[in-house]
Amino acid sequence: MFSIVIPTWNNLEYLKLCVNSIKKNSAHQHQIIVHVNDGSDGTLDYIKEEQIEYTYSADNIGICYAVNQAAALAQHDYIVYMNDDMYVCPLWDKYIIEEIQKLPDDDFMFSGTLIEPRDTGNLCVINANFGNNISNFNEKQLLENYRSFSKSDWQGSAWPPTIVSKTKWNMVGGYSIEFSPGMSSDDDFAMKMWQSGCRIFKGISKSRIYHFQAKSTGKIKKNDGRKQFLLKWGINQSGFNKHFIHRGKKYMGILHEPNNSILLKERFRAKLKIIFSR
Repeated sequence: MFSIVIPTWNNLEYLKLCVNSIKKNSAHQHQIIVHVNDGSDGTLDYIKEEQIEYTYSADNIGICYAVNQAAALAQHDYIVYMNDDMYVCPLWDKYIIEEIQKLPDDDFMFSGTLIEPRDTGNLCVINANFGNNISNFNEKQLLENYRSFSKSDWQGSAWPPTIVSKTKWNMVGGYSIEFSPGMSSDDDFAMKMWQSGCRIFKGISKSRIYHFQAKSTGKIKKNDGRKQFLLKWGINQSGFNKHFIHRGKKYMGILHEPNNSILLKERFRAKLKIIFSR
C-alpha cells in the first residue's frame, strides 16, 4: 500500500528497530526504501543483507536530497516519509488507510501521532517515556500501553511520519533542495502542499509511532530555515502554522484561506522581520 522512505546517517541500531517494527506491526506489506548516507557503521551491509531497496551517497547529503532520491523508487500510490529513530505501533497503517478511503481525492497530508519520551511542549504529540535510547527501550511496556493515552485527531500535520499521494509528491516536486540539509523543509513542503490545493492537514490519533528523538542535527551545519521560509513565502513559519494549518488544535476538517486582515497583518510582520534581519 505504501512506499516508506527512510533517510539514515550511521544510525544502524535505530534503523534496524524501525524496519523490524514496520515488518512486525503493519497490517499490510509495504515497500521500504532507505537512503543511506555514508553507511560506514555497517548500515550499507545491513541493507544489502536484508535486501531492502535503497539509494546511497558516500557523504551525508541531508534530508531533502535523501528523501527525493529514495522517493524516486516509489512503486505505490502513497509515500510515507519516516525517520530512522521511529518505532511504529501495531496497525499504524490500517488507520491511515481507513482515512484515505474516506476521501474523494488526494488533497490531503496526514501524519501519525508521535509518542515521545521528552516533553517539548508540542501539542501534537503524546508525552510518555518508554525509553530515550535503544538500550533502555521498553518495547513490551509500550505495546501494552500505547493505546491507553487519550488524544484527539489534530490539526497541522507537517512532520514525519507524513503520508501524501505520489501524485501530489511529484506535483509539488518533493522536498525543496534549497532548504538542505533540512531545517524548515517540513513546513516548506506543507506550504507547497497548501499552494497545490491541499486543505486537509490531519494528524491521526490512532496511528501511533514511538519517537526516540535521537536527532542527527547536532552533527551538521544547519541552514537558516526560518529565514529561508520567510523570504520564499513572504510569511513567518509561525504565521503559517497558526493561521493556515492551525497546528496543535483539535482537528476541524477542511481548512480555508485565512481572511485578508490576518494575511495583511502576517505579511506586514514578515516585512518588518526581513528589514530588521538585514
